[in-house]
Amino acid sequence: MTKINISLCALSFAASFVFVFLKAFQQRSVAFDNYAWVLPTSLAMSATEVFVVANVASTGWNLPLVLAIGFGGGIGCLIAMVAHRRFTKRRG
Repeated sequence: MTKINISLCALSFAASFVFVFLKAFQQRSVAFDNYAWVLPTSLAMSATEVFVVANVASTGWNLPLVLAIGFGGGIGCLIAMVAHRRFTKRRG
């Protein structure tokens, strides 16, 4: 198992948060026909996804990294659901 530093975990948490936030936001945009959000969201998703995958590929399997990415993604998804409703003025 590769030794991992806290800054890599923090950056991976943040990148996973942003990636899954954008992914959930995009899914809701598609579901509710918010066409204007789809392309910019896809471009931002690609940048964060490449960052996360590159970190995993260079580090290998490591429990702290798995937890950082998992918690970042989960929290990002929850916040995206609330944010989409607010940004698109959709209630319900």
